[in-house]
Amino acid sequence: MPPDAAAKPSPLIVALKAELDRSMKAYGAQDPAAYFINYTLTDTERATVSGSNGALLSSDAGRNRWLEVTVRTGSYELDNTHKIDGRQPPSGSPGTNVPVDDDPEVLRRAVWLETDTEYRAAAEALIKIKTGKEVKVQTEEGAAPDFSREKPQVYTGPLVSYSLDRKPWEQKVRDYTRYFRESTAVINSIVTFTAQAQNQIQVNSEGTQLQFGQIRYRLELFIQGKAADGMDINRYYNFDWVNPADAPDDKAVLAASAQLRKEMEGLVASPLNDPTVGPALLTGRAAAVFFHEVFGHRAEGHRQKDVNEGQTFAKKVGEQIFPSFLTVVDDATEKKVVGQDLLGYYQFDDEGVAAQRVVLVDHGVLKNFEMSRSPLKDFPHSNGHGRRQLGATPVSRQGNLLVESNKTLTNAQLRAKLVELVKQQGKPYGLLIDDIAGGFTFTGRGQPQAFQVEPLVVYKVFADGRPDQLVRGVDIVGTPLAALTKIVATGDTPEVFNGYCGAESGYVPVSAASPAILTSELEVQKKQSSTDRPPILPPPAHDIQKSGGLQ
Repeated sequence: MPPDAAAKPSPLIVALKAELDRSMKAYGAQDPAAYFINYTLTDTERATVSGSNGALLSSDAGRNRWLEVTVRTGSYELDNTHKIDGRQPPSGSPGTNVPVDDDPEVLRRAVWLETDTEYRAAAEALIKIKTGKEVKVQTEEGAAPDFSREKPQVYTGPLVSYSLDRKPWEQKVRDYTRYFRESTAVINSIVTFTAQAQNQIQVNSEGTQLQFGQIRYRLELFIQGKAADGMDINRYYNFDWVNPADAPDDKAVLAASAQLRKEMEGLVASPLNDPTVGPALLTGRAAAVFFHEVFGHRAEGHRQKDVNEGQTFAKKVGEQIFPSFLTVVDDATEKKVVGQDLLGYYQFDDEGVAAQRVVLVDHGVLKNFEMSRSPLKDFPHSNGHGRRQLGATPVSRQGNLLVESNKTLTNAQLRAKLVELVKQQGKPYGLLIDDIAGGFTFTGRGQPQAFQVEPLVVYKVFADGRPDQLVRGVDIVGTPLAALTKIVATGDTPEVFNGYCGAESGYVPVSAASPAILTSELEVQKKQSSTDRPPILPPPAHDIQKSGGLQ
């Protein structure tokens, strides 16, 4: 990637490189020797405005810098990160705050202290690993190198910042949450606007030198309600954009708010769904989350290496795991799908490797994994998916998981096909799953290889033509190898889900995009429910019994 001609390198790069050279010379001569050192400096400027139930909750802005130091002792083949019996050796410091002033001497002092802390932890870990390794039998993947050799990346991009007046957003969050307050079904509402500019400088002993920045804006709408039996019901919607000119206008936010409010009013009065197995249609956003949870996590490279993981797909490269009309890629270089900004876009991952398009499944056949710099026997290099939240150690993570299909139907045709499947199976109804909050998946070997996905809006679609019925209390459950083979057709228009995914390396921004999917068999169970009843009194503004005596 060529440097940006207009971009100037930060004066702090010189300070980081000077300390890197000094450290490599000193710690590379120790026993055990440091063979790799990386310094990452992340400058984050953030503004947040939040409102609740018609009033301003908070409005603040801040800036901070976070320094992370990585020291590896030993060699690319065996170093201080090597897992013994699936256990990760203790690492050193998660990093430290450093001043936001561009003071090279102060920064070098912080780097010096962090490097010493990290080296000592790495040296101690390697000694324990070498002692343990001599008496442990290694699995095939466990014998793969601990760190991959990668081509150094050099790139200087512009340092980014935003200009923001929080006052208009303070009024907007009041107005948006006041609209929700008008409904008796909404117990609580929170709307949050966030602007973030993040700049990163990264240098390492292999010769990588990076400077790049990214600006993101987000508006989140969240409402809570309660059914008569005590079940908590949440509805959520978010807007994500990069260019200030693409901010949603009041009309777009009101339309989304009206939809959330209508669904909440329906859900609190809707019946519970019974556990069933049968045909189901997932809209694009719901399907995107489904693929992220059921497939995406199991295609993360480090899970194929860890003996404590279920390794669902570790030995299935070259085998058909999906219907042949489906292709799945993870492309962190993609900025938009159907005109919508993707939250999982980035230029370089957190190990200094350039983002790239990775074909995971090609016409149903498993081809690749999302790889960090922790190599596998047959996949010796990173493909730019080493990611982490600040302060955590990078592992292989999803970026933009994109589902492509060459067996598409219109929405009307998909619905007709759903009804046809329901009749063929002799069922009274199928399910239309319109939105999913997220979910979780068990990938550890000591647990059942199962997933649970949490739909928010679910309709029964009846075989006899009765109107659809909104139901609640539904969780999708199943096992991935079985669930993924039951997909029989897809829609013709992808939809995007943007969110933050939590795993071993913390929360990272991700996107998933998929057309609607029709599955011949999906199992659902009853959602766990709270026993707390709704408030005894209605909200004050909706109480017809006014204060001051009998009416």
